[in-house]
Amino acid sequence: MLNHQIPDKTLLKNVIQRMARKGISSARVKATVRNGDVTIAGTMDYEYERRSILNSVNSVPGIKRVVDQLRVEKKKRN
Repeated sequence: MLNHQIPDKTLLKNVIQRMARKGISSARVKATVRNGDVTIAGTMDYEYERRSILNSVNSVPGIKRVVDQLRVEKKKRN
């Protein structure tokens, strides 16, 4: 059985589409792919948003590893 690797460009497109379906803006979260490893970076307001993003990305077929560079910073109330 051959080990078929999905091209990084295709994986990136699939990751962005998956996040968009979940309502995650690419303005807030950046994704990069290198050799099947996805790095997700950005700032979230809540931990549940971070978990949702990571779950979405992990469910994309062909992803080898997800590097989590998301930060949770709660907004300050005035």
